[in-house]
Amino acid sequence: MSKRPTIAITCGEPAGIGPEISIRAAWELRCDIRSVLIGDAAFLSILAAEISPAIQLSAISLQAVENGGLPDFPRDRIVVIDCPLHAPVVAGRLDARNGRAVLQTLDVAIAGALQHRFDAIVTAPLQKSTINDAGVPFTGHTEYLAEKTATPQVVMMLATNATPQPLRVALATTHLALKDVAAAITTDGLVEIFSIVHADLQKKFGIANPRILVTGLNPHAGEGGYLGREEIDIIQPALQKAQDKGIDACGPYPADTLFQQRHLKDADCVLAMYHDQGLPVLKYASFGLGVNITLGLPIIRTSVDHGTALDLAAAGLGQADHGSMLEAMRVAAAMAAASCASA
Repeated sequence: MSKRPTIAITCGEPAGIGPEISIRAAWELRCDIRSVLIGDAAFLSILAAEISPAIQLSAISLQAVENGGLPDFPRDRIVVIDCPLHAPVVAGRLDARNGRAVLQTLDVAIAGALQHRFDAIVTAPLQKSTINDAGVPFTGHTEYLAEKTATPQVVMMLATNATPQPLRVALATTHLALKDVAAAITTDGLVEIFSIVHADLQKKFGIANPRILVTGLNPHAGEGGYLGREEIDIIQPALQKAQDKGIDACGPYPADTLFQQRHLKDADCVLAMYHDQGLPVLKYASFGLGVNITLGLPIIRTSVDHGTALDLAAAGLGQADHGSMLEAMRVAAAMAAASCASA
C-alpha cells in the first residue's frame, strides 16, 4: 500500500447529499488519502465549483483506467472515474433513469478493489427504490457486495469513536422483516458470523484477542425459556461451538441492559440479533459520526451511517454534514493499514 491509501468513493444517489459530502470529505482529507470519486464527472465538476472554486477535479474514463490504471495525480487534485448519468439531476428529486448508472459506480469500485487498484472503497448513500424502479432487484449495499465478490456470508457492523470508548455493533441479520428474523437465525449460521467478526477484528482492526458480547433474541434474553427458546436452543449452542474454536464470544445478554459502560468497557464488539435491536443505540449515541462496515469481504468497505437525505439536498448546498463520510474514509484507511500490517 502507498503512503497515502487509495480509496474509491462511490458518490451514491445523485439527487441526495452523497455527491456533496463525497467531494467535501475527499478534498478535506486529500493530504492523507488518495481519493478516487466514482460518478458523473461533468455533474461532480459543476457541484465542486459551487462548493468551492479551490476544489480541483480531474476526470478519467473507465476505459482509460482499465487499460492503463490510475494516474499518479498530485495532492491538489481529485480524480473522478466518469460514470455518466442518464438524466439531468434535480436535487431532492429521484429519477429511475439514473438507477443503473448509480449501480455502475458500485460495480466499478468493487472491480477496482478486487484488482487491487483501490485499498478500500467507501460508499455514499444510495436510494434502493430508484435502483429497483430501474428494473434491478436490489436489497442494499451489504447484500450486493456479497453477491459481487462471491462471498457466501458477510456481516454488517456499525462503529463509532464518538462514545467513551470505541463502540462496534455487528448484526446477525440485516435487512429482514421482523417476522422473518427468528427463522433466519441458526446455530451454524451464528458460529460462522462469530468467526467472521473475530477474524476481521483481528486482521482489519489489529485487535489480537477480540471479545464479543452477544445479545439474546427475545426480551430479557428469553427469561429462561418463558419468553422464547431461541437463546437456549440456538444461541447458547452457537456460543459454545465458537468458544471451542477459541473465539471469545459471551452471552446471550438482554439487549435492553447490555449497552452500559460497565459491560462494554472490556468488549470489542456487540453482536445484535437484528437491525433495530442494536443500531438505534449506536445511532443515538453518535449519529453523523458513525461508520457502516461490511465484514467478511475480500475487500475493505465502509460507508456513512445515514441515508440520502433528499430534503437536505433539495434545500441547497451546505445543509448536509459530511462528518460521517470523513469518519468512513478515516476508518477505511486505518483498516487498510492494519490489513497491510497483518499480511
